[in-house]
Amino acid sequence: MIKQIFLVFLGGGVGSALRFLIAKNLNPLSVIPLGTLLVNFSGSLIIGFILGIGLKEEMISPNTTLLLATGFCGGFTTFSAFSFENVALLKAGDYINFGIYSAGSIFLGIAAILIGLWLSKMVQGLS
Repeated sequence: MIKQIFLVFLGGGVGSALRFLIAKNLNPLSVIPLGTLLVNFSGSLIIGFILGIGLKEEMISPNTTLLLATGFCGGFTTFSAFSFENVALLKAGDYINFGIYSAGSIFLGIAAILIGLWLSKMVQGLS
């Protein structure tokens, strides 16, 4: 159990640090928080791919799944930052960008999971 907690901790720390760096560098470039949008999309893509491979064919170990899906993706993606940024857009009265950002994040997150699952099937077909 200690090993699994450490794997989640390690993956979460790396994911959180990477999310911070991406958001810090990309969010100031636009009214819509592009860094958070990119992080949530790519994190959803990664978790879909990892879980697709790990659950279907057991191509990766449960510990690797803990490190990457639960740890890294859990630390990397961020619903709390997404929510906070939406509140900031609403407080600023920027309803159009609020709608674009909210709908885009939800749509892209779901699409990324589906693409990740599809990619995992493609990789499984190659082996």
